[in-house]
Amino acid sequence: MAEPLTILLVGGGGREHALAWRLRQENPSARILAAPGNPGIAELATCVPVRATDVPGLVALARQERVEWTLVGPEAPLAAGLADAFRAESMPIFGPTRAAAAIESSKAFAKEIMSEAGVPTARATTCRSLDEANRAIDELADDAGGGRVVIKASGLAAGKGVVVAVSREGARAAAASMLTEHAFGDAGDTLLVEEFMDGEELSVFAITDGERVITLPASQDHKRLRDHDQGPNTGGMGAYCPVSLADAPGFEDDVVERIVRPTLAALRARGTPFTGLMYVGLMVSASGPRVVEFNCRFGDPETEAVLPAIGADVHLFDAMSTVARGERLSTESSIPADRAAVTTVIAAAGYPEHPRSGDEIRLPPVEGDLLVFHAGTARGPGGGLETSGGRVLAVTGVGATLEDARARSQEFARAVEFTGKQFRSDIAWRELSRRARVTRD
Repeated sequence: MAEPLTILLVGGGGREHALAWRLRQENPSARILAAPGNPGIAELATCVPVRATDVPGLVALARQERVEWTLVGPEAPLAAGLADAFRAESMPIFGPTRAAAAIESSKAFAKEIMSEAGVPTARATTCRSLDEANRAIDELADDAGGGRVVIKASGLAAGKGVVVAVSREGARAAAASMLTEHAFGDAGDTLLVEEFMDGEELSVFAITDGERVITLPASQDHKRLRDHDQGPNTGGMGAYCPVSLADAPGFEDDVVERIVRPTLAALRARGTPFTGLMYVGLMVSASGPRVVEFNCRFGDPETEAVLPAIGADVHLFDAMSTVARGERLSTESSIPADRAAVTTVIAAAGYPEHPRSGDEIRLPPVEGDLLVFHAGTARGPGGGLETSGGRVLAVTGVGATLEDARARSQEFARAVEFTGKQFRSDIAWRELSRRARVTRD
């Protein structure tokens, strides 16, 4: 009798819990190892106390456990060269090399690639000093009539290194906080001063072997902490899938043919082909989609909504294991959503600036079309569940309609108990407002 397939999942957040859930759904007999995992993932996999950024430790673990292939959740290990280290040992891994991962780890690099490829995006200037930044701010503010300017840390800042400034003074203050006060550490040593783009943001995931592409249904993230898009930027307070904006005629072809393929070609031309999961963050307006950012991995919390929305008969991980082995995808496709999914993130007290850990969590029973993904949880001294990170839980409701999915997600989020919990009550508000307008018209 053949031994079960052994898969290594790198990471320990809500995204990785969703990936473990889908892995288990598609491969019931597989042996899944998670490094480091979390209490939720532990119900689906064997958690191993190896940090996601411990490249030598992960290589040793994969070799020792005879891992068939490895799936990387977060961006930091990829930016640290995890895929390079695995490939040097001839071990299959789903994720780009360090050089290709720079499409996320360096927004300045991503802008260069987009410029070379002719990809539609916002006009931006890369700045390494405050004088450069202030000159760029003045130029953009003048062109915008003194309006909004976007300041972005070029490096990895956990989704928080972006400031939309509503005035020239606010933009200058944001640039100073990054370049001279090091608000985002080394990530802000280089920044982009960028044109503000109007429209709605969407996220599109593409599994790619470097040339061929399989796209997943679009989703929409909610970055601000509080309802009505108020408060500071976060790593993401919720998401939903599918999004009707992506149903517009030609939208999918636009994204693949004008954005994904040219970007992949530009990376190949540089000798840094991209294989793995390309996350395309888009701004959609009347003029069509433009790129806000690229990521080199599944988004969080979008993954917690996208994967449950895809039918159980779709085998995503067959394609991912093919790419991990360095083989060519046998076909290209666009995977549709089979049902609606809404994810509400429940965050810790003090998030995002100073999240508090150690608060006891009390969960109601999980029943019906509901999934609860652990993001920042740990077992306390007595074995109970407690908070251990900024985003604590991602609660996904699924259903035939978006309204049903949201009602399930919100009802459970309200019932979860821990001191100082924070969550938004308006996830998917744009979609529901858009549908209401269509109904009225």
